This record gives sequence, C-alpha cells and structure tokens, in this order.
Amino acid sequence: MAVITSLGEAVAEYVRDGQTLALEGFTHLIPFAAGHEIISQGRRRLTLVRMTPDLIYDQLIGCGCAAGLVFSWGGNPGVGSLHRLRDAIESGWPTPLALDEHSHAGMVARYAAGAAGLPFGILRGYGGTDLPKYTSTIRFIECPFTGERLAAVPALRPDVAIVHAQKADRRGNVLLWGVVGIQKEAVLAADRAIVTVEKIVDSLDAPPNAVVLPAWTVHAVCEVPGGAFPSYALGYYQRDNAFYKRWDAVSRDRETFLAWMTRHILQTPDFAAFRRSLAEEATRA
Repeated sequence: MAVITSLGEAVAEYVRDGQTLALEGFTHLIPFAAGHEIISQGRRRLTLVRMTPDLIYDQLIGCGCAAGLVFSWGGNPGVGSLHRLRDAIESGWPTPLALDEHSHAGMVARYAAGAAGLPFGILRGYGGTDLPKYTSTIRFIECPFTGERLAAVPALRPDVAIVHAQKADRRGNVLLWGVVGIQKEAVLAADRAIVTVEKIVDSLDAPPNAVVLPAWTVHAVCEVPGGAFPSYALGYYQRDNAFYKRWDAVSRDRETFLAWMTRHILQTPDFAAFRRSLAEEATRA
C-alpha cells in the first residue's frame, strides 16, 4: 500500500544509481519536481524512459544523471531542440547517451505489455522506416493465425515510474484527469511507483471516466503543490509558455546551463523555493 511521505524521502528510498526510470506525463502533469529532486540527490547512470522527453529530461541529461534514453520523440514543444540532449548525443557531454528510439505507437505497445505482464507488444508499424536498422528492440514476427508480418517490441518494465497527479486521498489512492498519456500503464509496468500530487484530500470524489490509481499500485505519494510546473495541471494552473521559450537560450550553452541549474535547483531547498527563484528572476528581467 502507498505510503504518504516527502518527495526527498521517496526518491532516497526508491531511486538508485543505474536504474531504469520513467517520468511520464503528456503535455501536462509532467513530474518536474521529482526530476529536480533526482538531480539534487545526484543520481547517476540512469536509463530514462519517456514517450516525449522534454525540458525535465534535458535537465537530467545535462546534469549527468543519464546513461541511456528510451523514447519516441524529444524536443522543446513549440520551440525546437533539446540542446543538452543534442550535446550528449553529438559530443558525449557531460556523459555519452545510448539511444533506444521508437514511434509513439511502439512505446505505447511496450508500456502496455509491461503493465499486462507480457514479454512483448505487437503493432502494425515500422514497415518502410529505417528505425529497425538502428533500434535493436524492434523485431518482426508472423501472425500464427493470418500470416501477417507484424512488429514486436519488448515490454517496458521500469524499476521506478514517477508521475504527477491532481489529488490523492489519505489511503494513497490517486486521481488524475485531463490529457492523460501513458501514466497509468507506466505505473502498472514498474516495480515501484512514486506519485506527486497537488493536494492530499479526505475523499477523491472521482468524476466519471477519470483515472484512479488504487493505493496498491503506488508505493509513495508526495504532496508537492505546483509539482508539474512549468507544465500545467488541469484545474490548478496553466502552462508557463514563456519558460519553455526561455529554456532554449538557457540550455544552448554549457556554462549558462550549469549556472542556471546551480542557482535555481541545486541551491534551492525544495520545489517551492525553485518557483520563487524563477519568479524573482522574471521580475528582474
């Protein structure tokens, strides 16, 4: 059953060097606070998994936390490249980064297989593309019933999955709504799951068709208001589009990036202090 604890304690307990780690979220509910805690605790040699790695993975990679990336698309949404990701691939800075690239459909099939306890997922895809030449985790099989050629991809089973949600109750049941990506499957596929939430409440009062993660699927629940910032949490706050634009300039240069990370993350005691630090910087600008 889920334990309600602090984010620092949850990361210290469950996240280890060398693990496979998934921080999932799709356009919103991206677990930025958890990513910052991993950076602050100095985790290394992680294999990072995510369908759409964006700014938080750029930060993790640039701070030397990652040895590998399993993904389907990576970029700064609406802006351009992830410069720290690009630098790691092209120059091996700060450490070389191994890539395992898939399509969105392939990543969904891999997560779904892991959540179902199956060894691999099947999809119609990858035919006519070059990905199978470069990605060893794509194979082709023949359907035993129709003879159709299908792509097979191995199940994803992260050591730890981390997601952000709107609410959890005091028993550890979690409620999330809005644009939901692959969070549920990531949690079910992982050996351990940490969920940060905007608020812990007495009762979830879940509306119809919302996603509820029962307490038995989660190991730690951490109340972190604003924990998805600068992405958004539907019903709580909007996406900070200006931050995504500013990140392009911050992340282009190694020294500028490191100075920014030191000032706003490594030298701040918690995520609330990080947000205050950003607000002060925006005021001076």
